[in-house]
Amino acid sequence: MASGWASDDGRFARLTPLDYRGSMSHEVEHRTLALFLEEHSLKHTKQRDAILDVFLDATGHVTSEEIYQQVRDVHPSVGYTTVYRTMKLLCDAGLANERHFEDGITRYEIEHKHHDHLVCTKCGKIVEFECAMIETTQDEIAERYGFRVLRHRHELYGHCEACRDDR
Repeated sequence: MASGWASDDGRFARLTPLDYRGSMSHEVEHRTLALFLEEHSLKHTKQRDAILDVFLDATGHVTSEEIYQQVRDVHPSVGYTTVYRTMKLLCDAGLANERHFEDGITRYEIEHKHHDHLVCTKCGKIVEFECAMIETTQDEIAERYGFRVLRHRHELYGHCEACRDDR
C-alpha cells in the first residue's frame, strides 16, 4: 500500500492522500465565525480569533489540548475551557469537524470535502484519503437496498507501514 494503490477484484484505484492546508484564506474563516457569533448573539473575542488561527494553521487531526498549548504561547491567559468551548463553536459554525477514533480522544479537523481515514492502532497515525471506487460502491449498495444515505464515516483500523510486524 506504500505506493498508494489498492486492488479490488483486479481493478485498481488511486488512493489520494489529502492535504487541505491553505485551501481557504483565514479571512474567510474569520468572517464566517464573526457572522455565526453575531447570528447567535455571542461575543467576538480576540481569544476566539487566536484559537481559530491556531486551529487553521494546524495540520492533520488535533486535540483541544494541542490547540490549548499553542494558543497559550501567544495568549497565556486563555484557559483550556475557553479552547474546548471555542472548538465546539467552530464545529457549530461549520469550520471544524469533531472526530472520535477508536482511542477515545476527541480530535478536530478543518471542515472540508468528504474523505476517509486509515488509523494505525499502534502509533495513532491517521491518513486521510479519498477513493472514487469506494464512494461509487457505497452509492450502488445504498441504491440496491433502497436506502438514502444522509452521512457516513469510513475508518479502517490496522497497522501502518512503520508499525507492521510482517515487513
